[in-house]
Amino acid sequence: MFHIGTKVFYPMHGAGIIKDIQNKEIFGVCKKYYIVQFPLNSMTVMLPVEHVEKVGLREIVDKNTISQLEFLLRSGENHTEKSWNQRYRENANMLKSGDIFGLAQVVKSLTQRDREKGLSTGERKMLEDARLYLTSEIALAKNIQQEQAIQFLEDAIP
Repeated sequence: MFHIGTKVFYPMHGAGIIKDIQNKEIFGVCKKYYIVQFPLNSMTVMLPVEHVEKVGLREIVDKNTISQLEFLLRSGENHTEKSWNQRYRENANMLKSGDIFGLAQVVKSLTQRDREKGLSTGERKMLEDARLYLTSEIALAKNIQQEQAIQFLEDAIP
């Protein structure tokens, strides 16, 4: 169970902060909800506490994990010669998982592929979303501005 003020990561939305925990009655059923605010886009989401594991809500990573992440991003190139469809499915699954290392792998591989061969429209959108999610978590974990997190990411990928 999370508490008010906990920094969390919600797959396909990015990093946010639990602003409140409320009991709400919806369609005659009373449930407990986390009220999560996402600073990056000023969006607020009500998430039923009972569905937290199902949707992959987790605490953001610590600074030590960010150091490991930086090492992963800086390590050698990531060549994949898979078909577009196969790459897209694998990357989409990594994004949905909410794992920060999977997210970083998507950003790294798509960034490198973009530099070498370019990306399809679908992969370009996926890269933009993945960068946004990853930098939102880096910003909250390191307690820095979004622009600084973007620069951190750009500096880390060879």
